[in-house]
Amino acid sequence: MRVPKPATPRGAAARATPALRMGMVVLSFLALVLLLWARMLQLTLLDQKFLRQQGDQRASHLENVAASRGIIRDRLGNPLAVSSPVVSLWVNPRQLSANSDDMLEVAAQLHLDAREWQSRLQHNAGREFMYVQRDMDPSQARALLDQEVPGLYGQSEYQRFYPEGEPYAQVIGFTNIDDRGSDGLELAYEHSLSGRPGERRVLTDLKGRQIRDVAMLKAAVDGHDLDLSLDSRAQFLLYRDLAAQVMAQGARSGMAVALDVQTGEVLAMVSVPSYNPNNRAHLTMEQLRNRVLTDSFEPGSTMKPFTIAAALESGRFNPHSMFDTRPGSMMVGNHVIHDDADNGVIDMTGILTKSSNIGASQIALALPPETLPAMFRRLGFGATTQSGFPGESSGRLPSSRLWKPIGLAHMAFGYGESVTLLQLARAYAAIADGGILHPVTFLLQRGPVPGVRVLDAHLCSQIISMLETVVEPGGTATQAQVPGYLVAGKTGTVHKVVNGSYSSDQYRGLFVGMAPASAPRVVLAVMIDTPTQGKYFGGQVAAPVFAQAMGEILRLLDVAPDHSAEHLADRSQRRGGAG
Repeated sequence: MRVPKPATPRGAAARATPALRMGMVVLSFLALVLLLWARMLQLTLLDQKFLRQQGDQRASHLENVAASRGIIRDRLGNPLAVSSPVVSLWVNPRQLSANSDDMLEVAAQLHLDAREWQSRLQHNAGREFMYVQRDMDPSQARALLDQEVPGLYGQSEYQRFYPEGEPYAQVIGFTNIDDRGSDGLELAYEHSLSGRPGERRVLTDLKGRQIRDVAMLKAAVDGHDLDLSLDSRAQFLLYRDLAAQVMAQGARSGMAVALDVQTGEVLAMVSVPSYNPNNRAHLTMEQLRNRVLTDSFEPGSTMKPFTIAAALESGRFNPHSMFDTRPGSMMVGNHVIHDDADNGVIDMTGILTKSSNIGASQIALALPPETLPAMFRRLGFGATTQSGFPGESSGRLPSSRLWKPIGLAHMAFGYGESVTLLQLARAYAAIADGGILHPVTFLLQRGPVPGVRVLDAHLCSQIISMLETVVEPGGTATQAQVPGYLVAGKTGTVHKVVNGSYSSDQYRGLFVGMAPASAPRVVLAVMIDTPTQGKYFGGQVAAPVFAQAMGEILRLLDVAPDHSAEHLADRSQRRGGAG
């Protein structure tokens, strides 16, 4: 007999189900609470440092502190290059839309092309930094930043300004968009001028606006100022005189440099054509280069004083030695050497006065082959002047395989070698300073500057006396005379090489001279390249610039005139000793 199971009351089962569910809900809630508490403990105790760092990164950031570039001044303290505060606008492309009304309005206010602007933003969408506009006037930049456009920021920088403009352009050079030296003395002294930027931590709000400085992590160190040897008055006057002559002669270009005889300081250095360093939008290489240092050329008859120096030093010649230059031409091998006229029988002074190629060639051929090259090297040719200027040319002296009779003859009157105008001025300054060769410097010197003796002082005195005749009646540079002062110097007229051969109608005209000749203070070298108005001799195109500029420079330096009876008597005595 089967015993029946007791039946569960239906009402009891129904009552048990809700209770079970309630228990499960309570247990789930308690589990969630425990998980939340566990996560809170983890964030509070275990990840506190990490979260603090992340929070700081979102509320603060590092910002560069710009360093002001050093001021460049002339020898009188006048500013030639200064740094002005500017603001550069930048955006964080991740924080804005290329199509946002705010950013399109900013583009319109900055006169940016809307399509180009949107394309730039889209191209840099994955980056956090993009320049909008550099080197803005601070007030204009602030007006845009005050609009509080999300993602638009500004940073303080400096922009270079050149108060003297064109006359100094190729010498001072300029800086790039990042305020780094790119040319000229700005580049040569970059390490000293640039300074070191600093760094600070700033706190910003959600819109990226700076709330306060948190800490100065590294102070900015401003660059050192630079005091130059150049005189802005002499620089302006020399540039004005040179530019006027280049225009008057329809010349391709011109260059000039003035050196202090006793120190090697550059008092003025100019090149034409020039440019405005504050607006370089249309700058060309013709305008950019400092021709005085970078351009090398055959110097022509301006080398004859050094040929004379070699002759006197050799002991084979003296100031009274005579040279037969008749009939105005001379054969050297298969080549003909010409003078501009039949100068007849002349002494050594006459070689300079009349600029005789034949006389200079006879000297070169009578000396051992290595004599002239050795003299030229001793005077600094074939090597830089130690000025430190970027891109300075060393020129070139002929190799020993070219020391054949015709090569030596050409070398004696300035063909076959190449020099810069600065090298030429420096060598003349050595003669002017009694045989002491100084390194060239652009920096102001506050005491004696040592040099190297390369020539005997008495020999230099003899050469100066001979060079005085060049600017007197009968010489090749009467237009180089400076009222009130004795001048000694030499002309040069050189055929240019065009397509590998000497041109018959393109010339360079040069004059290099010193004054006052009784006690030289300044050497000035001038070169006019390719004059086209009918005149091309150095005495016609370069000497007038020398006369005008040298007179002005001597007066600026307060150099007393030497056309006194005492000086004239002394000159006559020296002239008698020189033959």
